[in-house]
Amino acid sequence: MGQIDEFTLGAGAAPLSVAAVTDRMRAFRSQWPEGDGVAVFNQVYLTVTREIGRRADGGGFGDRRDAVTLAVRFAERYLAAVDAVAAGGRPPACWRPLFEYRRHPGVRPLQFALAGINAHIGHDLALAVVDACRTLGCEPDGLEAEFEQVGEVLVLLEERIREELMPGPDLLEVADPLTHLLGCWSLERARDGAWLAARSLWQLHRVPGRWGAELAEEFTERLDRSVGLVGRMLLTPLGPGR
Repeated sequence: MGQIDEFTLGAGAAPLSVAAVTDRMRAFRSQWPEGDGVAVFNQVYLTVTREIGRRADGGGFGDRRDAVTLAVRFAERYLAAVDAVAAGGRPPACWRPLFEYRRHPGVRPLQFALAGINAHIGHDLALAVVDACRTLGCEPDGLEAEFEQVGEVLVLLEERIREELMPGPDLLEVADPLTHLLGCWSLERARDGAWLAARSLWQLHRVPGRWGAELAEEFTERLDRSVGLVGRMLLTPLGPGR
């Protein structure tokens, strides 16, 4: 299996259900050791996906179908990256640092989690909006409310990380390199960038002829690489936590 096709994932096919997504994430949890870097991200993301399912079942979204479609298309990007690696292929560039460093003893759990979030929100979320629009037959602006609602759930992901993986205040000193890394990345800015990238990519796909397709491909490739570069920075080995 080669690298994931950035444009056709899920196009024209029904998305998985939230339950199917969480089942796959639970299966990963049983396959990977606890200290595995990808497993660290997987555990946090599993919690968030369960929360999306709970809210959907409880009427917590204005348009349940749109919100669930977006959330599942989003998750499918992560699942496809895992499948690509398992099949001996290459995931998108944004995911490669996490898979390459997943067993590095000098990278802390918090770094693994942030690198996964960076890849998933910085790159996958933008493409998931496009995937969802194709599935639902709508424009990105028609998904803006659902984008914001799903984004609110993603905030739980960051909170979960801080609760479970953040060193105690007596350990996280100003001079600690981890403190510096935490200040270099923002979930809120990543979400804003994902929305802008999604709208831009959608417009590029609407440019008639081959020119539009080429521009969209170049835009997606550059987005992928730039997010991957940030992920590699976030995974700078720091040594074991003090």
